[in-house]
Formats: sequence, C-alpha cells, structure tokens
Amino acid sequence: MPIDRAAAEALIQEQLITTIFQDVPKQSAVLSLMRKLSNMTSKQTRIPVLDMLPLAYWVNGDTGFKQTSQQAWDNVYLTAAELACIVPIPEAVLDDSSYDIMGEVTPRVNEAMGQRVDQAIAFGINRPSEWQSDIITLARQAGNNVSGGITYDTLLGASGLISKVEDAGYMVNGVLASIKTRAALRGLKDGNQRPLFMSDMKASTPYTLDGSPLIFPQNGAFDTTVAQMIAGDWSQAVYSMRQDITVKLLDQGVIQDPTTKAILYNLAQQDMIALRVVMRLGWALPNPVTRLNSDRTNVPFAYIEAATAYTDYAVTFTVKDNAETPATIGGAVVNINGARKTTASDGTAVFHLRAGTYQASVKKSGYTTQSATVTVTNAAVAQAITLPISQ
Repeated sequence: MPIDRAAAEALIQEQLITTIFQDVPKQSAVLSLMRKLSNMTSKQTRIPVLDMLPLAYWVNGDTGFKQTSQQAWDNVYLTAAELACIVPIPEAVLDDSSYDIMGEVTPRVNEAMGQRVDQAIAFGINRPSEWQSDIITLARQAGNNVSGGITYDTLLGASGLISKVEDAGYMVNGVLASIKTRAALRGLKDGNQRPLFMSDMKASTPYTLDGSPLIFPQNGAFDTTVAQMIAGDWSQAVYSMRQDITVKLLDQGVIQDPTTKAILYNLAQQDMIALRVVMRLGWALPNPVTRLNSDRTNVPFAYIEAATAYTDYAVTFTVKDNAETPATIGGAVVNINGARKTTASDGTAVFHLRAGTYQASVKKSGYTTQSATVTVTNAAVAQAITLPISQ
C-alpha cells in the first residue's frame, strides 16, 4: 500500500522535530556554549534574579546592636520568539532523485536556524523585538569593548579581553572568534616566545585561549564588521525551546518575497511542495547581582572590536523628579532591553547604541517607575525622563 501525503508528513515531522531539538543547538555556536533550561510551556517564563545582596556587620562589644540588612529580587523574562524556514522542492526532483532529498534538506534547515540564532543573540541581526539586547550591545554599554586588533595585550593584557570579563567578577569559559582571526592568532607568542595559538587534541575543543575553548563558527553568522572575538562566561546566558515545533508539507499556496511581496513560487501551478518548519526559542542574560557587580551594570562578556569600529550614537537620559522645581535624580537605574546604567549625581546616564528602536525603563526606590521608547537613527539622542515621587 503506498504511503499517502498525510502519513509521509507525519513521518517527516517526527524525524525533523527530533533532529531540531538535538541539532539546532549544535549548529548554533552560542547555544552550544549557553546553559539550557527546561523546555518552555508558555510564551514567557519568569526568572527571579537577585537584585540586592545582604550585608553583614561587626557587633561592637557585648551589648552592641546587631544591624539589619536587606535582600531583593528582580524579574527577568525569557520570551519565546518564532523562527521559521520554508524549503520549496519541485516534485519532479523528488521523483527522479536517486538519494534522500529530505535527508539532505534536514541538516541545511538546522544550519540555517542555527545561523539566525547566533546572529540575533550575539550581534542583534534581525533580533526579535521581544528579546533583550544582544551580547555585543550589552557588553558595549558596560564598557567591555577592546580596540587594537588581535595582539597579546588585547587578549591577555591588564585591560584586555579576558581581563574585562574578570573585572565583572566572572571567569571566561568560552571564546567565539571570526575564522579570519586565525592568521593573526598564529603569530602570537608569550614572553618566552612560545606560540599562544596551538591545537590540543586532548581538550574538549581543538583550540583554547587561556585555557578556555576557542570556537570558530563556520555557519556564516559571525559579523566581522562588528567584532573579531567575543569572550565570556557563557553559563550565565540561558535559553529554552518551546516543545510545539511544527513541520508541514505544503502543496498549495504561494511563497512571497517578504520585502517586495512578489510571488516567488506558486506551488500548485509549478508542481512543487514546500517543507515548512517553525520553532520557538527564547534566551536571556539574567545577570544577577554579585559582590563584584553590585549594581548589575557590568556583564560577563567582552569583545574585540572590528578593525573599523561600528557606528553607534550617544543616548543620554536625564532623570528628574516632578517637583515644582524639578531636581535631578542620581542613583536611578536605567534599563534598556537588559543593559543597565545608574544615573550620576546630575541625573544623567549615557548609552552607546546602534540605530534601532529600544524599550527603556527607569526606576528608583521612592519614585514611580517610568517606561519610554527610544528610537536611534543617525544622530545622538537626548531623552528626558520624569520620575514622579511616590505618595
């Protein structure tokens, strides 16, 4: 008895769902380093994050007073965004092919999804609006960008790539690098003229930097116009996948160019089928408070800039109260899509952002939290915020 389309679709769906759960994280360089949480059961998952640490005090004498302390938590939300891939295949190719077409398509689908995940999480390319800012943007706001190319000092020096992460209170456990950096790395030597860049077949990865795995993504996701290398404590970044992956074989309908709306394929008219795969995934950098990062303004990532640093623009927040004669507010926390800064005594906090639209919130104890949408085009932005005094 021949297998009908419904049975074939069910079989392909079962195979693809299994491979997507297993292979998309492998095809994504960042997911392979990040910490995986249990699968999401809803669109959004709340992650309680430590926001204030308790303090200990010495007690003076036998009758001294023991002081009280506080501990507080903040909420970070992990939101699932939809990622889809459609592969049109002429039915004649399926009929005439002497090898497994679907077996050839599946790894390419996984690779394409892994590439998009890496681009969005690491560089913010086509980042879903519901996700927080990318790793590069978060590191830039923390001042964890290193210029000067690939040298011993920029990698392992006192203000180098590894040091920037350590200053935030974390240990580097993985490094992503453009494959183009290999030429520069091969020429690096330590003070004893020993090569720094060597393969170690006994390690978990062929190459290491200061004892941490050094990975060269080959899925085309690494944006060399933005960075040459990214280092960090990747276990601090988490991701989760939704279980409702859908796989469909379509034989009717049209496929349009999302930009021009031009019809690319008419499946019925051109005797084609289309394999459509849809998955949902979310990620977050909770960035809890630590003894070395008490205000959560630093992050466990740093990067070496591209030969020509990308263009960003100063976004200056000025925070005042709503008194009859407004006064500036120092110590207010400005959060832009996960990047945090604290206002100085003059009420200002300065971010350096690429063109785009960002969601911001401003809060301080004793005031009502305010939200704002900031749009950056091709110039600096001045953003005034008024925090009403809590009644």
